[in-house]
Amino acid sequence: MLVVGLTGNIASGKSTVSRMLASHGVRVIDSDVLAREAVAPGSPALAQIAARWGEVVLRAGGALDRAALRERVFSDATERTALDAIVHPEVARRRDGILRAARAAGERVVICDIPLLFEAGLTAEVDTIVLVDAPEPVRLARLVADRHLAPAIAAAMMAAQLPAGDKRSRADYIIDNAGSLADLEAHVSEVWREIARRAGAAAP
Repeated sequence: MLVVGLTGNIASGKSTVSRMLASHGVRVIDSDVLAREAVAPGSPALAQIAARWGEVVLRAGGALDRAALRERVFSDATERTALDAIVHPEVARRRDGILRAARAAGERVVICDIPLLFEAGLTAEVDTIVLVDAPEPVRLARLVADRHLAPAIAAAMMAAQLPAGDKRSRADYIIDNAGSLADLEAHVSEVWREIARRAGAAAP
């Protein structure tokens, strides 16, 4: 089974690419979904988060207040490391379980959507890497316009990740997302055909 690591810096369009790849019938394991499951109300990870940063990072119903937590961690490398140490092991455990099931089912390709693939040192966990990229000014504008973030918060979130240039040199496939949606769809289909060929799968 070919395990593909899909990654990209924030607001690069990785989630859009992930959906496009899923439309080809390939299983996509979304680390963001696993992370949300890991910090669900009542989970050990959420209890650890509340113990470290206080009840202020919880909503009235007990769910995680992501905006409040983000304000406390993204501008401080020490705090980000502490958060990663709580969440990442649980996400990895869930992802490994899904991969084991996929192998047992005889699947030929599985895509692991991992935003912090490089930062978390997970490159050895995948067989090939697809990077989605877009220029920094484009990504900053997307964060401000689409996610309604203050420019300073958006810039801090971007700065918390490795520069795209470092990732481009280590990726096997690069999908540039600064053009139209049609351009992106064409590029994704091209990359998928190559991945399917490598895995011996039949690309639609």
